[in-house]
Amino acid sequence: MSEFLEQAAGWLWGAPLLFLLLGGGLFFLLYSRCAPFLYLRHGIHVLFGHYDDERAPGEISHFRALCSALSGTVGMGNVAGVAIAVTTGGPGALFWMWVCALVGMATKFFTCSLAVMYRGKDDTGQVQGGPMYFIVEGLGAKWKPLAIMFCVCGMFGCLPLLQSNQLTEIVREMFLEPNGWFVGSEDAINLGNGFFGLLLAILVGAVVLGGIKRIGQVAAWLVPGMVLLYGGCALVILFNHLSVVPEALGLVFRDAFTGDAVQGGALGAVIMIGVQRAAFSNEAGMGTEAMAHGAAKTREPFREGVVAMLGPMIDTLIVCTITGLVILVTKVSLPDENAGVMLTAKAFDVGIPVVGRYLLLICVLCLSFSSMIGFSYYVTKCGCFLFGARARFPLILFYLLAIVASAVVSMDDAINFLDVTFGLMAIPTMVASLLLAPKVMAAAKDYFGRLP
Repeated sequence: MSEFLEQAAGWLWGAPLLFLLLGGGLFFLLYSRCAPFLYLRHGIHVLFGHYDDERAPGEISHFRALCSALSGTVGMGNVAGVAIAVTTGGPGALFWMWVCALVGMATKFFTCSLAVMYRGKDDTGQVQGGPMYFIVEGLGAKWKPLAIMFCVCGMFGCLPLLQSNQLTEIVREMFLEPNGWFVGSEDAINLGNGFFGLLLAILVGAVVLGGIKRIGQVAAWLVPGMVLLYGGCALVILFNHLSVVPEALGLVFRDAFTGDAVQGGALGAVIMIGVQRAAFSNEAGMGTEAMAHGAAKTREPFREGVVAMLGPMIDTLIVCTITGLVILVTKVSLPDENAGVMLTAKAFDVGIPVVGRYLLLICVLCLSFSSMIGFSYYVTKCGCFLFGARARFPLILFYLLAIVASAVVSMDDAINFLDVTFGLMAIPTMVASLLLAPKVMAAAKDYFGRLP
């Protein structure tokens, strides 16, 4: 099974998804003539409540919708994912993450505007948004198999395998093993991991049982705080290594077009790894972000579209960049190229001696927790589309059990499983968005024309 997952992930994230995500995002960028980028300032005004309407359909404000989306994207992908990208794809992978973020901003404008344009209702009458709804409402009932495909893949692709696994790893190496707890045999290690996974599941369950409103409330104070804390720590490290920052940036640009850091010098491997990690980081084109933004209280789809564009800018262009630069300027390395979060922990240890890794632990706890509560909404929303609103509680139990299970599985298997299921979500999302793009632009011209 491990070998099959590895081969399937390698094929899927080769030409098929490179073409779909980069090619589709580039199409959106050119087709819109970069028009949405001209309204980023308008998006900031919308974000901070200048256009809020409590009577509008939806469940949460624009600000909480973005925070809910960022709670899923600003997470272990920014810490462990970037570390894996830099070690397996070389520094040049970071450049292709930037490219993916820029085209991803255009992709998010289209997918998240569609999530509000074509909202549907669940079997309780509650207004819902997301790819599964804009596929059915926008393209018609004959396209429902595409919506079902998205939901099936989303139920498994949004499981918190990486978050739970990597958080358990850093807690084990920093606290359990030094204190002699749950060490020795493999059974003892798995018992310790499982115990910590159970604790995580209880904490996450206390939040997610309250639905998107409680998730939005928690994310609204957790996301800004964790971004500022993590970014502040990383900027301290970069300031202390200011003299080598230009060298690190030069290495990123040089390696992006040579592939020297990858075994065999394969440029395609650098691009593939960069796009792959960026997709997990900002989720542009995956469809998950559209589910969160589809819950925004608004009658104007394009207000949420321009707000959604801020996501990749915060997530990839800012947070992922500083993670990659911290690793490069501290020049740390580990024998295991899939070490992930432990490589970033070593970089923080070198950059801020004595307390660096403990500050990272606080950041990782917040990042992982926010991702886990955000992803729970996606899993339950996909499942409720398939099985009805009554399935919400069993789906939450399934999600919480996955947190415990992922604490003890191999990280390689977890990454390959997520690569396959998460990648498959992009197919229905991007296909439907490309087909509906003319309707988006026609309505967007009307909206932007009405702005003062």
